[in-house]
Amino acid sequence: MQGPAPRFPHGDTVMTFHIGAKPGEIAETVLLPGDPYRARWAAQTFLKDAVLVNEVRGMLGFTGTWNGHRVTIHGSGMGMPSLSIYANELIRDYGAKTLIRIGSAGALPEHVKVRDVILAQTASTVGSPSRTILKELNFAPCGDFGLLSKAYAAATAKDIPVHVGGIYSSDTFYDERPDLSEQLLRHGCLGVEMEAAELYIVAARHGARALAVLTVSDHITTGEALPADQRERSFGAMIEIALHAAFD
Repeated sequence: MQGPAPRFPHGDTVMTFHIGAKPGEIAETVLLPGDPYRARWAAQTFLKDAVLVNEVRGMLGFTGTWNGHRVTIHGSGMGMPSLSIYANELIRDYGAKTLIRIGSAGALPEHVKVRDVILAQTASTVGSPSRTILKELNFAPCGDFGLLSKAYAAATAKDIPVHVGGIYSSDTFYDERPDLSEQLLRHGCLGVEMEAAELYIVAARHGARALAVLTVSDHITTGEALPADQRERSFGAMIEIALHAAFD
């Protein structure tokens, strides 16, 4: 699938309101952690010759290579409004064609365990920034099947516990809706996070590929949580899955 050609509305030096990279500094494949410091850690850990290409508003982005392939790892911030800004600019202004969210999720069903990986086939939401564009349409956001199938193959090849199915994207971190969690669980939702639905919608709008690869960091039903000192090690498996999905 061909994405849009890059456009630089501010000339050849200043790119967008939120990304300061120059033309050619953003790769066609972009991994999107929410935390800019996690972007830095992932770039230093997995990329060769990683170079800082953006630090506008403290949102760090790095471009390097993985197994000879150019990759950008760029923070998206927390929540769908923030993710929407970066996804739109990366695709429209920099020509990104493959965007993979790498982040954490809270699990709902008990068979999904802490440290497991969720591949988000679909992402339900009460509303996202794209609602102002879609209006009355109840659009069904879904991940790219090619990326999904390769991510699943990569996870199973490495014996990483992996689950494929629907998730819920919420912009409310401190939720007070136990009834909503009950209905999500009843309808087979695997987990809750805060960005994937808008990523899928923006990618669909602009003809790009997208997928969310998520590590279960806590369990909404059981209350179990991954200790902070174990998070980076667990998140590493998720990043490897994302890279294999993009390039295998």
